[in-house]
Amino acid sequence: MDFDLTPEQELIRDTVRAFALERVEPVAAELDSSGRFPYELVAELGELGLMGLPIPEEHGGAGGDTVSYAIAIEELTRVDSSVAITVAAHTSLGMMPILLFGSDAQRERWLPDLASGRRLAAFGLTESDAGSDAGATRTTAELHDGSWMVNGSKLFITNAGTDISWGVTITARTGQDEVSNIVVENGTPGYTISAPMKKLGWRASDTRELAFEDCAVPEGNLLGPRGEGFRQFLEILDGGRISVAAMGVGLAQGAYDLAYAYAQQRRQFGKPIASFQAIRFKLADMATEIEASRALVLKAAWLKDRGRPFAREAAMAKLYTGELSNRVANAALQIHGGFGYMEEAAVSRLYRDQKILEIGEGTNEVQRMVIARHLGL
Repeated sequence: MDFDLTPEQELIRDTVRAFALERVEPVAAELDSSGRFPYELVAELGELGLMGLPIPEEHGGAGGDTVSYAIAIEELTRVDSSVAITVAAHTSLGMMPILLFGSDAQRERWLPDLASGRRLAAFGLTESDAGSDAGATRTTAELHDGSWMVNGSKLFITNAGTDISWGVTITARTGQDEVSNIVVENGTPGYTISAPMKKLGWRASDTRELAFEDCAVPEGNLLGPRGEGFRQFLEILDGGRISVAAMGVGLAQGAYDLAYAYAQQRRQFGKPIASFQAIRFKLADMATEIEASRALVLKAAWLKDRGRPFAREAAMAKLYTGELSNRVANAALQIHGGFGYMEEAAVSRLYRDQKILEIGEGTNEVQRMVIARHLGL
């Protein structure tokens, strides 16, 4: 086994780490408190090639592998989850359906602007009655005179309503027992986007409710064969779990970094609290679990890069890192004591940002269902 990163992967890690510390960290608290979408950071990430990192070069991307992408998402989340989920949702959920299931013409038409970061892509699966039960989609699309007439709604959709949002790939019922994926571009008549939703965490990430009322979408915006939508979005979710799992590692690492530094600085009973066994053991446990979780994520990414089955490992990584980040964020805040409970403390932001990692891209319960199914249970 070789656990070393390649020179290219090390360069990506160092580049993203430097960007996160120099450009994201100074504004992270302000982004969180104001809920302002970070357009300037997205533009800079695009210039660095990170908005289309795993997209092939012929489609305008950087041509990176999944391991590099997971490393980049981890490094961004280590500093700020809102910026990280903007990149992750745009890449894993927004562009991947087009890359994997789109026609050559669709890829040529849409991917260059998206991979450059000039435009943002979204994926619309969740509905008010279709969350964990993703197959319960009620949004419909009926074909009339060369157009899909879309009616329905989507909920908790990331990247759909910014000034640079391009559109959303939605799941819709195109027949009685048939689900398909259809691209709806922003500005299409009958497509309405709500005001930004207010959230516990990820406050600078764009989250919207979408509504479709007799929304006429060109027939050519169907992705892949009609009726293949369910299989397609399951495949998309498998890949997306790697990026969310990487976010879990990054958030845990970021919380550990803050706790470690604070424990060295904070003095009680005449010495740093890091000298007390209660704190030292907390930090040792955190470091151990972070190392284990990173190995899970990188293995899932490594399998995907080699074209081997990875769905089980991605679900395991997503489940474990979600629960790990909960434990680490909680322990890190505990180490900070009362100061950690104040909003000006960075650890309080990480504590709030963490919870969604156990919900989004499939709840912990759904991950256990997926893992059990792969175990033959």
